[in-house]
Amino acid sequence: MAGTISMGARREVLSAVAGRYWSAGRLEKGRLLDALCRTTGWHRKHAVRALRRVVEKATKAQLRRERKRRYVAIKDALTALWEASDRVCGKRLVAMIPTLLPALEQHGQLQLSKDEQAQLLAVSAATIDRILGDVKVATVGTRRRRAGFYSAIRREVPIRTFNDWKDPAPGFCEVDMVAHGGTSVAGSFIHTLTMVDVATGWTECLPLVNRDGSLVVEAIKCAQSLFPWLLRGVDFDNDSAFMNEVVVPWCRGQTLEVTRSRAYKKNDQAFVEQKNGAVVRRLMGYGRFDGAETARVMAGLYAAARLLR
Repeated sequence: MAGTISMGARREVLSAVAGRYWSAGRLEKGRLLDALCRTTGWHRKHAVRALRRVVEKATKAQLRRERKRRYVAIKDALTALWEASDRVCGKRLVAMIPTLLPALEQHGQLQLSKDEQAQLLAVSAATIDRILGDVKVATVGTRRRRAGFYSAIRREVPIRTFNDWKDPAPGFCEVDMVAHGGTSVAGSFIHTLTMVDVATGWTECLPLVNRDGSLVVEAIKCAQSLFPWLLRGVDFDNDSAFMNEVVVPWCRGQTLEVTRSRAYKKNDQAFVEQKNGAVVRRLMGYGRFDGAETARVMAGLYAAARLLR
């Protein structure tokens, strides 16, 4: 029989025997193992290992199912906390939960059990980002951009993560670009260059009529005159508007420390990402803007609002 039975049939027999085998007594185990070896043609050692793998696989699957259900009850509470925190990233929200949670409960915004409160206070930043992933996509309505050509310039710029800042002195800025293309990225439209001082949170926003590297350099020069201290370093993302033969050499020529975030790791630039929503999107929204005259109007609005940020 062992010569005619298929691999699919062997797997079915193995699954049927596995449950009874591990719950049986010593003598019954021996009989089940003998029958399995006669049916499949396996050696006894191989049959025992195969039975063990079935049980281990079932146990891991059960653990995964339990983990998936663990935080379902607090997803709505996390969404409320995220909205109350002005939609900050997970690494910032996890530090704010002990303060925000009692305030929302006091004002009747949340009604949680003790177990749910304990889960919220114990949840990690990575778990928060995973749970709120679909909420963020539905709220913002954006898609991940395709990775571009990994140029030699990008490869030579060192990576800096969120945890690498270590209380920097004023003058080290995270820099990002916000597109004002509306629902389409076709054609030319205005971008806002956002620069956030990591130590103080001081934020400067400058509109650019397009994504040209020379305009990025001019915007950084302008921001230098607006900050009350000298720039010491700039931390970019992997956008080609920054990682090019114009911006990076110019920054280094000005003795600025140049670093970049990891691809698709927005938490590496948590400071500027938060300001993109709290400042740029709050002032300008998600519409499409283009033209030099519109850029001048936007610059005036940013200038009027800069001391209120």
